[in-house]
Amino acid sequence: MYIKKILLAIALLGLVVAAYLAYFVYNAMFAPNTAFNNEEAYIFVPTNAPYSEVREQLKPLLKDIASFDALAQRKQYITNVKAGRFAIKKGMNNNAIINSIRSKNLPITVAFNNQPTLEDLAGRISMQIEADSTALVAAMRDTLFLKQHNFSALNALAMYIPNSYEFFWNTSAKQFRERMQTEYERFWTASRLQKAKALNLSPHQVMTLASIVHEETKQADEQPRVAGVYINRLRINMPLQADPTLKYAAYQLPEYKNTVIKRVLNKHKEIDSPYNTYMYGGLPPGLVSMPDISAIDAVLNYEKHSYLYFAADAKRIGYHKFAKTLRQHNANAREYHAYLSKQGIYK
Repeated sequence: MYIKKILLAIALLGLVVAAYLAYFVYNAMFAPNTAFNNEEAYIFVPTNAPYSEVREQLKPLLKDIASFDALAQRKQYITNVKAGRFAIKKGMNNNAIINSIRSKNLPITVAFNNQPTLEDLAGRISMQIEADSTALVAAMRDTLFLKQHNFSALNALAMYIPNSYEFFWNTSAKQFRERMQTEYERFWTASRLQKAKALNLSPHQVMTLASIVHEETKQADEQPRVAGVYINRLRINMPLQADPTLKYAAYQLPEYKNTVIKRVLNKHKEIDSPYNTYMYGGLPPGLVSMPDISAIDAVLNYEKHSYLYFAADAKRIGYHKFAKTLRQHNANAREYHAYLSKQGIYK
């Protein structure tokens, strides 16, 4: 009788322990363990991050970090942390959270517009992916990579077509650069290449001219007409005489650092630079800015006309007046210069 009581007590104790273990396992694996009110939250796990860094991000998002630690240890996540951007949905249990942050790296949309330099582009991209701006600039300026893909330091900016792209957050600088080179090749379809060939321009030259067109006008409906003016000038060996190239040349000089040239003056035309298209014929050696797709396609699909000149329109700010003769152009230019003077803009 005494032995039976002992055995019964042991059995009851076993049931209690089993019940506790079952409760612990249920809480650790299947009980909801989120502490936020939004539908989902995100964590960003850097490359080679230790579990402690992941834990710090998870701590304010979970009700019970200790139970998560226990399951993460059991599922060997602690020694197998994955980099990336991961979602945690409201009401998730520990098991689902671990599965999510272990294998469901989510892509993000990386977007950039017309960045004037590689440094500016790197700064913009570094705010969207893990790679920092220093690593990005180094990758973008890698001379071996540029040479392998028929680029140079002067036209490296052409590789980056302004648009929106899907990337994983933990993309490295080199991975970003290589993906953008692939996107550049994809952009230059057979149709675009054929149009460039008809203009007797290489893709790099088209990009250079598009950068000038983009700086002349941001109006997509006017860009083909401006492009047509420059195509006409190139065909008769007339200097481009493009003000954006003068500004670019000036900005390379110490005295123009951190300044904004609002009015091109005769002194700017005296700057001895291959980017001075008043002084030197043909296209400059590289881009003066990053053109958008509308400007690139404006060059490839330029408007056919007889205009050789254009000047900013004082009555339609952002647009231009076009002229076939120098006499008419000078009249248009005087009108706009008078407008600038009236606005107190002298340099």
